[in-house]
Amino acid sequence: MAKLSQYEIDREANIARNRALLEELELKQAVEGLGFQAKPTKNEAKKRAQPVQPSKRKQTKTEEQEPTVRRHSARLRNVTDPNESPSRKRKREAELEEQRAKEAEERIEAEERARIAKRPRHQDLELATTLEDEDERPRLVDVLKGASSSSARLEEEEEEEGKSELEDLREELKGMRVVSRAKVTENRIYSAAYHPDVQKDLIFFGDKHGQLGIWDAQAPPEDVADEDEDAVEDANKEGGKYWRLQVHWPATSKSSISCVKFNPVDYHTVYTSAYDCTIRNLSFTTGVSRQIFSSDETLLCSIDLTPTGNEMWVSDAAGGLTHLDLRQHQSKGVWYGLSDQKIGCVSVNPARPEFILTASNSRSLKIWDVRKLKHLGTPPTSSDSSVAEIGLESVNKFVESKKGHGCLRGEWRHDKSVSSAYWDPRGKSVVSTSYDDTIRLWDFDTKAFEKPGPFGSSRPFSRIKHNCQTGKWLTILRAQWSPNLDAHPHFTIGNMNHALDIFSGKGELVARLSDSDRISAVQAVTCSHPKIVARAASGNASGRCVLWARE
Repeated sequence: MAKLSQYEIDREANIARNRALLEELELKQAVEGLGFQAKPTKNEAKKRAQPVQPSKRKQTKTEEQEPTVRRHSARLRNVTDPNESPSRKRKREAELEEQRAKEAEERIEAEERARIAKRPRHQDLELATTLEDEDERPRLVDVLKGASSSSARLEEEEEEEGKSELEDLREELKGMRVVSRAKVTENRIYSAAYHPDVQKDLIFFGDKHGQLGIWDAQAPPEDVADEDEDAVEDANKEGGKYWRLQVHWPATSKSSISCVKFNPVDYHTVYTSAYDCTIRNLSFTTGVSRQIFSSDETLLCSIDLTPTGNEMWVSDAAGGLTHLDLRQHQSKGVWYGLSDQKIGCVSVNPARPEFILTASNSRSLKIWDVRKLKHLGTPPTSSDSSVAEIGLESVNKFVESKKGHGCLRGEWRHDKSVSSAYWDPRGKSVVSTSYDDTIRLWDFDTKAFEKPGPFGSSRPFSRIKHNCQTGKWLTILRAQWSPNLDAHPHFTIGNMNHALDIFSGKGELVARLSDSDRISAVQAVTCSHPKIVARAASGNASGRCVLWARE
């Protein structure tokens, strides 16, 4: 270290003396003007909305950095002797040539391993393979296996929802606030699903790089010593306990998890679809992530399951809808071309699974009767692994024919692309979101489903102005119904003003959850507890997640 000159020593002493004098006189702005950062008081720190601070953990063996091997030229490693004999020189050059060939072979093998590592993983994956920290595997297994797998559905309630039920819902949601925060995934949250276990708040988040974060939001926090002198405020520490599973590969934006769904009859199984063109299911009982479907190059946008859990519908960026029977190999599936543009969302009616809802970039929301689609038959496949394909032209021709009458039960145009559309848990109402900054609501009479023909002209009974201009850095805002059949129908959606909005099934704003002191980002992805009313979760673009509940 270079020795300081007398001028530099005097200068440092003057700076320290001036800083002490200004701080003593409480001239904060003058201190900052001289380039010093005044330490904020505790009250000032609490007023600012600060990101939740991740808990520190021990470095695993896989994270320990290997010593860097530096390469040197042969000329520097082998200094030649001017008196070296010809035979010794030939021997030395032969050894150098052999060493160079060996290094080239090792370099080619390393490049091949790196190339293979970037490919999607189609094999079955154990928890130990996908988990970020192997030491956490036993605890995660205990949490997942301890979660309830019951999924009994309640009978449909009365059609007319009284005003008192809406007031009860409003009162129930009144005391909701932030009760836990954590950075559950490393990257932007793309999708979420709330486990129905009433004993714990177990929430699954899918992120931009194929990582599945499992958050036990109200688990007792672990005591982690802070190495810094100034301890972080308790309000800014992480809440609960989380685990990160790399279920889709490679760990880049090519593997964004577009959808997370639980099996309706077995909540010990969770399905994830991703932009790596695969769908996987993770079993809590076996601890294995298994691939159930893969496409060649078509991005998978959304998935939904029938109430029995045996069938799945998959929408993709090519404007298609794939039907899969999960009891059979994927080659038994059928792909239907239903749009000339991306279908970003598919929803199965939970009460009448033969009615499928699709939302596409063609500005259309459509309801299909899949019983009619199956009349198109199953064409032969080109290989044992690919699904049968029925193109858009064939589907359109069939819909316009007499035999296909009633296949397309309803179509509603939006001013811009339809980003999402979902059936409510009772199968009677539909909510859609669009880039035209509008939330639309439809309500269908039971008789409309029983008639064989199209629904006819049916305008949405409610239009709600809602800013949906998320841009490229935020996940698309989607209105998500609460799966709770005991509560008055309501749905959640993120607000660009860093709040979480809750609307009733009739389009009334029931609650707007916000906390400017602790939330400073758009809560783009939302979900609700299937059995507890005043319980919701949200996630933002940095992987930070929030649990909203009553005290």
